[in-house]
Amino acid sequence: MLNEDRKPAPMGVRAVFAKERPDALPVPAAQNVSSLPPASALDRWGDIGAGIVRSEADNTLSLFGQIGEDFWGEGITTKSTSERLKSFGGKDIELHINSPGGDMFEGIAIYNLLREYEGNVKVKVMGMAASAGSLIAMAGDTIEIGASSFLMIHNCWIMAIGNRHDLKEASEWLEPFDEAMAGIYAQRSGADLNKIKGWLDKETYMSGAQAIERGFADDLLPADQIKIDENQKKTDEETNALRSMELALVNSGLTRTQARAHIKKIKGMHDAAPEPGVMQDADTILTAGLSSLISSLQGEKQ
Repeated sequence: MLNEDRKPAPMGVRAVFAKERPDALPVPAAQNVSSLPPASALDRWGDIGAGIVRSEADNTLSLFGQIGEDFWGEGITTKSTSERLKSFGGKDIELHINSPGGDMFEGIAIYNLLREYEGNVKVKVMGMAASAGSLIAMAGDTIEIGASSFLMIHNCWIMAIGNRHDLKEASEWLEPFDEAMAGIYAQRSGADLNKIKGWLDKETYMSGAQAIERGFADDLLPADQIKIDENQKKTDEETNALRSMELALVNSGLTRTQARAHIKKIKGMHDAAPEPGVMQDADTILTAGLSSLISSLQGEKQ
């Protein structure tokens, strides 16, 4: 409740007193907006104070920890990120993220820094890109995510004190910030803006597959991608084509033994046709095989 002799908020608690704010959104208000997950989620996360921004020789920037400076002066900030980006000299980089989120305005500032960076930025979500961390992830020219990694989006939140009128004003005051976040997600994912607002309202966690399906990521991390053997794929297609031919012959009145004998003869004729090392697709095999079979059967009837 508001009163004349207001005491400062307890250490570690940020408060917004609606009646003290002018109509325009003041710059200091940025310090009062947070996009961290609820306290229960942070308790499970563990120590998030020691945020790390590390520049490595292989042009990798790692954002592991809380977004924004904490009480102890630690965390991932716009300033520290900017310094590391300058050290790359415009070269293409990889950005590794594992963050529970933090200060929304720091997240947006880092997002803009990455969007303005000269080189290509490949984002890899190594564990979790939650809240402000997910905003930063959206800056990637390409975004990869682990199959077991998560991306979380939700509305920003604050701690507000006052009566119902004060709290209603605080709620209205937050709307532009949520609109801004929804716009960033919509621009990157291509999803409907209203649908994204619904996901923000519900505080939505997306697995790697869901993030890709909804447009928040482009692909799984290379280690999680299924390797396709193209030669084996060709072999499988050829086998399926021959089985289809066999079925067609059986349905035309031949026994399975007779059908296989004809296919064996046709396959021998077909194998001799291509140049060494040249593989033909299944449709070519089926078409050539049926043509040869028809000629063969016509010859037998004569």
